[in-house]
Amino acid sequence: MTKDKLITGGDRRLESGDCADGEVDILGIGFGPSNLSLAIAIEELNARRRADQRLTARFVDVQRRFGWHDGMLLPGTTMQISFLKDLVSLRTPTSSFTFLNYLHEQGRASDFINLKTFFPTRREFHGYLSWAASRIDLPVSYGTRATCIDWRDERFEVTLESVLERSEVTRVAARHVVIGPGSRPVLPEGIVPGARVFHNHQLLNRLAELPSRPHGRFLVVGSGQSAAEVAAYLHDSYPDAEVHASFRRYGYTPSDDTPYANRIFDPEAVDEFYTAQPELKQQLLDYHWQTNYSAVDADLIKDLYRREYDESTRGVRRLIVHRVTGIERLSEGSDGVTVTIRDLGNRGSTTLEVDAAVFATGFRPADTRSMLGSSIDGSSSFEGGLPIIERDYRLRLRGVPERIFLNGGVLHSHGLTSSLLSNVAIRAADILRAITGEQPATRQRLPAAVRTDPR
Repeated sequence: MTKDKLITGGDRRLESGDCADGEVDILGIGFGPSNLSLAIAIEELNARRRADQRLTARFVDVQRRFGWHDGMLLPGTTMQISFLKDLVSLRTPTSSFTFLNYLHEQGRASDFINLKTFFPTRREFHGYLSWAASRIDLPVSYGTRATCIDWRDERFEVTLESVLERSEVTRVAARHVVIGPGSRPVLPEGIVPGARVFHNHQLLNRLAELPSRPHGRFLVVGSGQSAAEVAAYLHDSYPDAEVHASFRRYGYTPSDDTPYANRIFDPEAVDEFYTAQPELKQQLLDYHWQTNYSAVDADLIKDLYRREYDESTRGVRRLIVHRVTGIERLSEGSDGVTVTIRDLGNRGSTTLEVDAAVFATGFRPADTRSMLGSSIDGSSSFEGGLPIIERDYRLRLRGVPERIFLNGGVLHSHGLTSSLLSNVAIRAADILRAITGEQPATRQRLPAAVRTDPR
């Protein structure tokens, strides 16, 4: 029998079923870096308010614990953004949630300074994010999926399902909903995931679960940073195996991390992008796509090329690059994967038996349209399948108050930074200011035209 309950406030343990009078002010769906930054902004705003004026908020996340691309925490891989673009520094550099304070609490501040780098390892930054999540006092329910947002009795009712207990259904009442949509892995059309065929975001877990490696061979599909990192990791970790890399380009393309190009990630660039005409928006995306997408750090490209060249001089090839190729056929069996790699210039094909095929083929934003219930008319909220978003990140709605916000996944309207970590601190401030009318930080302001929804 399905258990169904309505939770409307106060109690820290969302899954307990206890509730207080009234609804929460903010329900955050998803608890990745974007909504984690928002949670920090809420707590820091509350710290400046009287007790009777503080916001109530809670967050839910489908993961069973906090995690950020756990399957790609490869040894030695570094962040591609400065540590100063952490959860708070661009908004409130004096916050106790800065990466520098994390280093201080871990006793590593001086050691990190001696590295003379702005780019911590991905594993250390994951440690920072986990540390920040553990310090949040607002209630967070892991293992919980939001399935539907409805409008009833002058408030949103969000239906939640436990991923641990399918019969557990919870309805949460909220004045505002902030969706941190995150991203979903993309596999090429026709590719069916399995024990030996998987997306790179699951790499470490899936490698640990491989039942056997009879062929001594891996395939990596993709041409971006993750694909190159996976190829290097497999080449290092399995010295008895060949690593085959297949991509549609002639070679890996270097990412553009030059200072002028990086200005596309500045907080001010969001205003410039949002107010641009559609033609200019597309031009900017085309011009600067390789600042982050389908591009590889130049040093990693050189490293892979040196490996391949060195092996050619010794006559022992373990890193084999199949350029200008695509996957023609792939079938998974109990002891391996049979894959045919086709030359896109019709110059033949190669069939391989591999132990695993790893697809580093990117992500797409999660679908938010499917979350809107029958009581919310979403026909005017999407155009061409993309959400129509105001400058302050609220979803355009008709017939109900515009109190649903997208905290990420708005590349088409707000630019390249919307899907990355670069702007999470300022975006959280923008959203919270739109909700409360009060700036939660000391740094950034929105254009005067931005509407607010006073408490």
